[in-house]
Amino acid sequence: MSPAPSRPGPADCAGPSGSPARSSLSAARRSRELALTVGGPAVDVLVVGLGATGAGVALDAAARGLSVAAVDAHDLAFGTSRWSSKLVHGGLRYLASAQLDVAHESAVERGVLMERTAPHLVGAQPFVLPLTPLVSRSQAALAWAGFRAGDGLRLAARTARATLPAPRRTSAVETRHLAPALRGAGLRGGLLSWDGRLSDDARLVTAVARTAAAHGARILTRVRALELTASGARIRDELTGEEGEIRARSVINASGVWAGGLVDGVRIRPSRGTHLVLRAARLGPLPAGLHIPVPGETNRFVLVLPQGDGRVYVGLTDEPVDGGIPDVPEVPEADIGFLLDVLGSALETPVRREDVVGAFAGLRPLLGTGSGGPSRAASRTADISRRHAVLTSPEGVVTVVGGKLTTYRRMAEDAVDAAVRTRRLAAGPSPTAALPLVGAASPRTLAALPAPRRLVRRYGTEAPAVHALGAADPELREPALEGHPVTRAELVWAVRHEGALDESDLLDRRTRIGLVPADRAAALPAARNAVGQALGSR
Repeated sequence: MSPAPSRPGPADCAGPSGSPARSSLSAARRSRELALTVGGPAVDVLVVGLGATGAGVALDAAARGLSVAAVDAHDLAFGTSRWSSKLVHGGLRYLASAQLDVAHESAVERGVLMERTAPHLVGAQPFVLPLTPLVSRSQAALAWAGFRAGDGLRLAARTARATLPAPRRTSAVETRHLAPALRGAGLRGGLLSWDGRLSDDARLVTAVARTAAAHGARILTRVRALELTASGARIRDELTGEEGEIRARSVINASGVWAGGLVDGVRIRPSRGTHLVLRAARLGPLPAGLHIPVPGETNRFVLVLPQGDGRVYVGLTDEPVDGGIPDVPEVPEADIGFLLDVLGSALETPVRREDVVGAFAGLRPLLGTGSGGPSRAASRTADISRRHAVLTSPEGVVTVVGGKLTTYRRMAEDAVDAAVRTRRLAAGPSPTAALPLVGAASPRTLAALPAPRRLVRRYGTEAPAVHALGAADPELREPALEGHPVTRAELVWAVRHEGALDESDLLDRRTRIGLVPADRAAALPAARNAVGQALGSR
């Protein structure tokens, strides 16, 4: 095994006042580390894919003292990891299908994120289930039993009550206070519950990748794996077109829905989850999100998710996808119509098609079964287990698939365990359950930071440094888009420290401005200017 890199602790990930140190990702660092990696000495672990799971694998392996290179054909969080509901689920939905192990694992990992590794990025989100005339009393009783069981999962996972409050019933008056857009006629009250919510899923991936970099991992975006073997990969630099080889003692395929294209025998059955994007003004104040039951279904809901940036997400679907896997999935009109119909079943004034200012869809990398593809029993992707699987090919390539965003850390741990065992790498157990990500700190420390709360929820202990960047330059204090909270300073910060290489990285992943096409077009000049300024071209 190659000499283990030094293993910085959380304090090494950021310098004074939260300024980044060893964790910074930049174009210059990418070029330097790519030159060292391609054609260079073998690394202990090569990771393919830099979504949540792949970044988690890079962190897990690097934190164990292994040398790591991690590549992605596009950007951090380019695939499924940026298309989620931004929720860190406690596993309630898996109880209904008797997936008790998956439910418990989800609750445990939610607690890890909220209380140890990323309290700056994950907070408690209230949801109210309105008891409309379409929700029978038996359905309401079943939902209430489910919320109580979910609170039991919280207790079993040892997540503090202060972190996640208890579910409770609400009167009709309080329910409409939590969601004034609800139809008042026939409303019997509501059921209030709590779950974890990310400030942004792509920001979580960025934090994981930067923490991996702080522990010595080489994070190489725009590097496509053309062919995998147990001893490395043939790759192409997507910026220059140059091809080369990365040698490795072990290879972990964490490329999600594209995993089957790199390793024979891995059969993925993708499931499409669609969300709509609305202007927050269309629904009015939303102190809580909404669970709106899908008519005719006993355990399926459409979620209304206020984002705090002037937008609201409505989702999501669970539809099988056949054929090729696109880089960016398209949203069919049928999905939009379904979500609007369910939303309209509970609102005073239905949302119209023209109110939908954006939409996005992600593909879940569910594992197909059997040599002939998915089993007949799993006729709907909603019925396929959300368990993750770690598969080792006859040649020794480890593939991790399935699962969900909430359990990325456990998926990564299991994948690295398999690589260590299969390739006989010298490494101890995973330390990541207690390893804070870049920006993490206790709630008391975060509350005392001299920076706007919005920045603290996105950057944690680095918020004062981001804020200071804007304070030092009046132009950078300006919003990247009129009426949107993201500042130009945040764009420059993303290029200097978060690995953003171009305008798409800034608008579509480091911020979510690009979810609304009109907003994306309006913010493009600011993003282009930020790239030039951060790279010193001005």
